[in-house]
Amino acid sequence: MFSSVVIGLASTAPAYSMAATLGIIVAAVGLQAPIVTMLSFIPMLLIAYAFRELNASNADCGTTFTWATRAFGPRPGWMGGWGIIVANIIVMGNLAVLAGTYSFRLVGLDGLAENRTWTTVAGIVWLAVMTVVCYVGIEFSAAVQRWLLCLEVVMLILFSVAALVRVYTDPPSTAIHVSASWFNPFEVTSTKALTSGLLAGVFIYWGWDSAVSVNEETVDSARVPGRAAVMSTVILLGMYALVATSAQAFAGVGTSGIGLANEGNVDDVLSGLGEAVFGNQDAGLVLLRLLILMVLTSALASAQTTILPLARTVFSMAVHKALPSQFARVHRRFLTPTWGTLGMGAASIAFLVLLTSFSGNVLVDTVDSVGLAITFQYGLTGFACLWYYRKILGRSVKDLVFKGLLPGLGGLVMLLLFFYAVFVYAAPGYGATTVDLPLIGPTGGVTVVGLGALLIGLVLMPLVTRGHTAALKLQRSLLPRHLPPQTAIESARRYLPADSGTGVGGDWFDVIPLSGTRVGLVVGDVLGHGLHAAAAMGRLSTGVRVLARLDLAPDEVLTRLHDLVEQTAHERAPGHHSFLARPHATEISAVTCLYAVYDPVSGRCTLARAGPSPLAVVDPRTGVTGFPELPTGPPLGVGGPPYESAELRLAPGSVVALFTDGLLQAADGPADGLRRLGRVLAEYRRPLYQLCDEAVTCLLPGAVDEDATLLLARTRMLDRNQFAQWEVTADPAAVGSLRTTVSKQLDEWGLHDLSFTTELVISELVTNAIRYVGGPIQVRLIRDRTLICEVSDTGHTTPNLRHAASDDEGGRGLFIIAQMTHLWGTRYTDTGKIIWTEQLMSPAGET
Repeated sequence: MFSSVVIGLASTAPAYSMAATLGIIVAAVGLQAPIVTMLSFIPMLLIAYAFRELNASNADCGTTFTWATRAFGPRPGWMGGWGIIVANIIVMGNLAVLAGTYSFRLVGLDGLAENRTWTTVAGIVWLAVMTVVCYVGIEFSAAVQRWLLCLEVVMLILFSVAALVRVYTDPPSTAIHVSASWFNPFEVTSTKALTSGLLAGVFIYWGWDSAVSVNEETVDSARVPGRAAVMSTVILLGMYALVATSAQAFAGVGTSGIGLANEGNVDDVLSGLGEAVFGNQDAGLVLLRLLILMVLTSALASAQTTILPLARTVFSMAVHKALPSQFARVHRRFLTPTWGTLGMGAASIAFLVLLTSFSGNVLVDTVDSVGLAITFQYGLTGFACLWYYRKILGRSVKDLVFKGLLPGLGGLVMLLLFFYAVFVYAAPGYGATTVDLPLIGPTGGVTVVGLGALLIGLVLMPLVTRGHTAALKLQRSLLPRHLPPQTAIESARRYLPADSGTGVGGDWFDVIPLSGTRVGLVVGDVLGHGLHAAAAMGRLSTGVRVLARLDLAPDEVLTRLHDLVEQTAHERAPGHHSFLARPHATEISAVTCLYAVYDPVSGRCTLARAGPSPLAVVDPRTGVTGFPELPTGPPLGVGGPPYESAELRLAPGSVVALFTDGLLQAADGPADGLRRLGRVLAEYRRPLYQLCDEAVTCLLPGAVDEDATLLLARTRMLDRNQFAQWEVTADPAAVGSLRTTVSKQLDEWGLHDLSFTTELVISELVTNAIRYVGGPIQVRLIRDRTLICEVSDTGHTTPNLRHAASDDEGGRGLFIIAQMTHLWGTRYTDTGKIIWTEQLMSPAGET
């Protein structure tokens, strides 16, 4: 906890922040600078709660990028990550210039401290040194931070106390006594002044989120970084209130001399105040040098802790495919992101050189510019927290306040400040630099730098997110748009694509109508992300549907799918991107699948699974949710023992739940997830779509890292008046009486117009069974959306359809059946086979 708080405080750099910002706040709001400094704490605290709650759910070093992606999708997430990059690179230029200036002042070279070229060179050197320090590792970084921060805090307190003592014992001509009006925000002259002051105040608190950015390297990453973020902002409030009040009381708000509003000192108030507060005697000179050293070390500490979250944000974005994969490389010894750290250090140096070439005052322009990026990033984080937890805000008052109201209010304040500042900063006279833009004209340099940098991310966004968008479109185009009604079951489903930047996964589901009013249920998961997984899912889902319509048993369907996976892997050359043969982050290492066939005539459900695909069944007689133990086969494409089918008898009204592991990802382990699902399914009498919604709300309260699929089915049994069956002896004379019986049954159903065709079909199929197989023979008619005729025998040979020649004496029967019926086929059973046909019924027959 201590190291995390240290990193959070050091990243804000209290001494540097006050040196670079206090003059800007005073110039904006005058004597109300202390209260504006304190008011700026409020939105920061609200956002700190958002960071705490989001980190507790998903401790990811990408912070705003990861959380906004999960809450809103890849495009807002990309802009959140880009906002972090922009803010950090801009502030690195500010830190470098200030560090270069104070380096020369520390050794008495005040002339070089005023030279832009030399301060830029010194700043580049310090950026390179701090980049190397961060590259060595976070433990070393934390150790350095502890010493630097201790010096910084001691000197700030010493400076503040000395200044207040001088005000009341030996006051300078500029001194004014502390007044209650300083803490009255209604004394600020205008809304514009208050907004400018708040934006500058936001800058001095910015940086505490570094404690969250290193969450993956922190002990108890779900709690410690979030708490450290809140503690850091509270500690900063006390320090800033003390320093702002004492400095204003000592120097006043005048525009000359050591006055805080003096334009010559507005970008660095502490260097001028140091000599005035401590004097120029021996002890005073020592303290002055310590004060200069404090600001220098503060800037260096902030630079170091700025590189830390910047490199880790870039690392997270690369892992999630939002940046080139090189930025995700980690040094084997130091365990720090190589390209992320060195690359962002180089980018900061390049930005400093570019900004120095046209900015009238780098320090002033960068402070205001970074305010735009800060408010944008933090505002997005606040709304991401509110949206992420929206489904559970009613669970308790605590959740409503800390997960909803406070983050949402913080996000609203930040975004209002952002939009207001964009227009204020765009005025040609604002700031130290004006840029003449084509088609727009003279524009404030602050808006050009801050908003322009964010707009670059907006331009890059379609290129970065097109993979996720294309994968999601492909995925959804391959999944069933709606589940057609089935006689055997009532069904409902929910599919939640992954919200992370890695792209959607390969989950799929399907409800497949089979012969004899049976229905196939399938849920599968291709272990991979992006277009590769979506494409592979399309191949496999099509394969399942084709194999299922061949009336293969579930275990045989999985065996054939396994062959398909292996064949696809074999066809891919070793040097190509193979997602079935060579596992990779964006490729497929295995496929899990659960396939079930339910028969509404017998009430039997036959299942087989590849991999640990779970199943839940609710018995309507008891209301108890069970999780049947099914034979576990290897994932498709992995190899192992053969697949095995299991059979369950389901009572009418049973609720069957097929789902992928992604549905349980937010639970505290699979057992906890299954318990939660069992509690939801206990309300099995509710409509299935409501059960789906409730299951998703309970098990996945926020966005998801992995695809999640849930398929619910409520079983039905055919009414006894919907089908008729007869046992037939292996005697050709029995065929005639059977035709008469079938004709009577069709008359009872009002299907007299189908009698001739049905009698012909039954005569041919039964005669063939008697001739080639013998008994026992069973005939079954099913009146559904079509008229189904089934003839079963003990043979295992499938009849072949062929075109008989003109001189052939046989072979025409099956050809005639195929021509006179809508569909026909063969399926095998444990005791033999069933040949079935389907005939379309007229509207009158349907009624």
